[in-house]
Amino acid sequence: MTSLQTQVTDAVQRNVDLAKQLQEAQTNYNECLDTIWMLLAAVLVFFMHAGFSLLEAGSVRFKNAQNILAKNLLTVCLGFLSWYTFGWAFAYGTSDDPGRFAGYKQMFMDKTWDTQSTFRNWFFQGAFCATAATIVSGAVAERIQLRGFSIFTMVMTTLIYPVVVYWGWSGSGLLLYTSKAGKSVSFLGPAYKDFAGSGIVHMVGGVGALCGAVVVGPRKGRFENTGEDFLPHHVPFCVLGTFCLWFGWYGFNPGSTLAMHTTGSANTAGLVAVNTTLAPCVAGLVVFAMRALVLPPRRLDVCGFCNGILAGLVSITAGCAFVKPWESIIIGFIGGLVYQTWSMVMQTCKVDDVVDAFAVHGATGFWGVLAAGLFGNEKENNDGNGLFYGGDQFRTQFVGAALIAAWTMTCSLIVLVPLRVLNLLRASDEFQDLGADSVEHSPRKAHAVA
Repeated sequence: MTSLQTQVTDAVQRNVDLAKQLQEAQTNYNECLDTIWMLLAAVLVFFMHAGFSLLEAGSVRFKNAQNILAKNLLTVCLGFLSWYTFGWAFAYGTSDDPGRFAGYKQMFMDKTWDTQSTFRNWFFQGAFCATAATIVSGAVAERIQLRGFSIFTMVMTTLIYPVVVYWGWSGSGLLLYTSKAGKSVSFLGPAYKDFAGSGIVHMVGGVGALCGAVVVGPRKGRFENTGEDFLPHHVPFCVLGTFCLWFGWYGFNPGSTLAMHTTGSANTAGLVAVNTTLAPCVAGLVVFAMRALVLPPRRLDVCGFCNGILAGLVSITAGCAFVKPWESIIIGFIGGLVYQTWSMVMQTCKVDDVVDAFAVHGATGFWGVLAAGLFGNEKENNDGNGLFYGGDQFRTQFVGAALIAAWTMTCSLIVLVPLRVLNLLRASDEFQDLGADSVEHSPRKAHAVA
């Protein structure tokens, strides 16, 4: 009898040990799967800088192609270093008793070694940070000094963007935090919804671009009858850059599930990928058709087609996980109209935005945030709460977008205006006539043959 009891006890213990080993193996498997997924997505987002570089290099005149490439390289390098020093801490450095404005822990990645899963989050979110900053470079191309641009980039990636991230993505900010009842809420009631950053990333970059374009002023002769050609010098670069950005967006949006070890996260990523495909198709065609059939000079505008595609991508980025595919088509359609409208408004107001950064990222980013408050059915179990389905999400989306725009604009002007006064921002007319490549780069031409 004693022997039998011993055997039973040993068998029970073996089962307990096996259960522990199985649980440990499952935990390790989930961790590895999530890390692989996020690193892949982060690499795709990082690759978007190749797209920005091609698009912006093609959009400027030949004499400034090398200079805009230098700005893109600087943005990535300065952006990640700023993210390392204070940016991550302001964005995600929450405490046990967090405030609602900004974080402050883990500056210079302090104590992240204790929780090494932080590394994948740092890299993924850092790629987003650099993306928000590089949106500005195209808007102010051809007439901004490199030193002034570098200073603004550091402020954008150290303070402006990280604070907005804390508000909407940290889980402790004023637009998204956990109530005492354990529900996700904001100071307005419903929690702010911006799945991959129409407002948090793109609108921040777009509003910063608008401020930069206004403060630095238009390129010499841009709105004068001088006969000088300000059209893109390399349309193939613009198209290739657009495809690179679209490709990278499949890391930007689906990767924002932040996990891939459950059926739910996998299904969400699939839905997001579908919506990230449909919306830009519709938006691009809307802009292409309008410029070909309605708007003078009624020609096939390939660069306009590219910007329409990007506008559709920005429009769907906030609500891509909450809406059905047919809703994404509507969002993309309206996004194309929003882009075209604001592109014309900028021209009418004589704001020289070389790549239409505000119209593409700022205006349609605002629309994307609002769309997440209009579409998405809560009964479909996809975290939707749209006004069209009886939800109360819209007020949070509208106020949240307005708050993000106001913060970005205020901080940007505080930095840019003094730089302009101190002559650290705008390049001289002579500099612009000669071109940045000839004045300050070696070699003096981006291509061997002009």
